[in-house]
Amino acid sequence: MLSYIIRRILYAVPILIGVNLITFLLFFMVNSPDDMARAQLGAKQVSPELIHSWKEARGYDKPLFINYESAGIQKATDTLFVQESLKLFSFDFGFSDANRDIGSDIKERMVPSLAIALPTFLIALITNISLALLLVLFRGSVLDTSMMILAVMIMSISGLFYIIAGQVLFSKIWHWVPISGYESGWDGIRFIILPVLIGVFAGIGAGVRWYRSIFLEQINQDYVRTARAKGLSELKVLFGHVLRNGMLPILTGVVVIIPSLFMGSLIMESFFGIPGLGSYTIDAIHAQDFAIVKAMVFLGSVLYIVGLILTDISYTLFDPRVKLS
Repeated sequence: MLSYIIRRILYAVPILIGVNLITFLLFFMVNSPDDMARAQLGAKQVSPELIHSWKEARGYDKPLFINYESAGIQKATDTLFVQESLKLFSFDFGFSDANRDIGSDIKERMVPSLAIALPTFLIALITNISLALLLVLFRGSVLDTSMMILAVMIMSISGLFYIIAGQVLFSKIWHWVPISGYESGWDGIRFIILPVLIGVFAGIGAGVRWYRSIFLEQINQDYVRTARAKGLSELKVLFGHVLRNGMLPILTGVVVIIPSLFMGSLIMESFFGIPGLGSYTIDAIHAQDFAIVKAMVFLGSVLYIVGLILTDISYTLFDPRVKLS
């Protein structure tokens, strides 16, 4: 297994380089270093000397991909892309264009993101699997058909509707919870209740339909017929056999999501004023802060690759037939 993990890490290197390359291309197609300097300096009339000084302090005075003024290998290495990429691969995120420590900001904002994402993930996982098993137990009944129609209706409505409707109903009309904001500690629970409930409800349609399809595929397998022939009740068949054998496809979606929890929810955090990593990324895009954007894209890519590796490893825990080599 160790050799497999090492190979996957080596395979990830060119992927991360490619992601970083695309990030640089897309960002600098829209913004030039001069535009970034003017945006950060916040002055209508900025002298060329001040712009050059700002770019030189942050390394934006270097060519993007090829430095024709250098000789030999330095034509490629003495560039903005290579210099910044080397820092990222060493997890040195440096400072933002507004001179803030990006690493410290990520550590600070990771807590609010997890405070929203982790409860939403756990509650949604338990709820969706439980409802899916219930529908499989009563498959073909009026309950099953009604729930599937309701699930499609929930999926068909934009998540923004649930956010706005939830804020109006629970905050403006009933005044049960604050409409936005965040506090640390136990006092902050009242700020995360509504985002968590909305996140769970918005995803319940797709989640129940997906888990139901997994369990329905397992319910018709030969091992289920054998279990019934041995006299096991339908509940024991569902929880003792169908659920366990459906874990592999479930893990494919679940384990990959876990690392992305650290990155937060862009829309949810922005609408509820939560100072997490999602809103951090949105604010950086609006401010044209390339240092933060590339750091967040790189971190998201690393976490996604880690999730894929964890998925493969988790397969071996639930299915002894799966071997990593």
